[in-house]
Amino acid sequence: MRKMIDPSKHPDWLQPHSVEWYQHIGEHDGKYLYPWNSILDEPNGETIFDKEVLRMVEDKNVLDVGCGHGDFTIRCSTVAEKVTGFDITEQFIGSGRNQRMKNVSFVLGNTKDALPFERDEFDCAYIRKGPTSAYPLLSHVVKPGGRIIGLHPGDESGKELLRLFPDMFQQPTRKVMDVLTNRLKNSSFSRAEIESINSVEYLQSPIDVVKMCCFGQKDTVYKMVEEQKINQITETFHALATNKGFAVTFSRYIIRIEV
Repeated sequence: MRKMIDPSKHPDWLQPHSVEWYQHIGEHDGKYLYPWNSILDEPNGETIFDKEVLRMVEDKNVLDVGCGHGDFTIRCSTVAEKVTGFDITEQFIGSGRNQRMKNVSFVLGNTKDALPFERDEFDCAYIRKGPTSAYPLLSHVVKPGGRIIGLHPGDESGKELLRLFPDMFQQPTRKVMDVLTNRLKNSSFSRAEIESINSVEYLQSPIDVVKMCCFGQKDTVYKMVEEQKINQITETFHALATNKGFAVTFSRYIIRIEV
């Protein structure tokens, strides 16, 4: 079998979570949504996070850092007094503004350039898979005693895919837990904790493995992976899948902070 070219070595490869990667998703899709079909066991890190945030933001002035196209921002606005969504991608901000909710506003910016808000402007904040670089800044814009909740992919996410398809999925050079620990260490919060929550995600078809590998990438990368790997993926998928689908670890970190 011909050895596959490492997708990350393709000339069109975009570094995941880089500015260019987000811009491509914004230009290509207009929304930040996972393109693969899957079923998640309940409870899982994302549903736990969503329920906690919806309780936290009730009747509060809220900051959503890394809001994407604003779906969860809008959802929070149904119980919050006011929600401000903040994101680096112009197309995502445009999608959010098009929804025209009276108690929602969207601000374009980069957390690496600071947060353009007044001191103690917000009662609470959350980061739903957004930039970890925001944590050291949030103590300035969230009131003392206010709460912050964060959600980030866990280091064990999709670990089966790294083992089964090592030429498609590479181990990150730095662990998410190490990044989060360092961010919190450099933040002046009165209390902060990280919880790891693992559950199971069932991919529904072999092509969903390709979509997970190529999320946010250009069509040229996607077509290369599909062309070179779909036969092997299909064989492995059907050999290991249950009636629910192809099981992979769904790992999330939830950060709970008191300013």
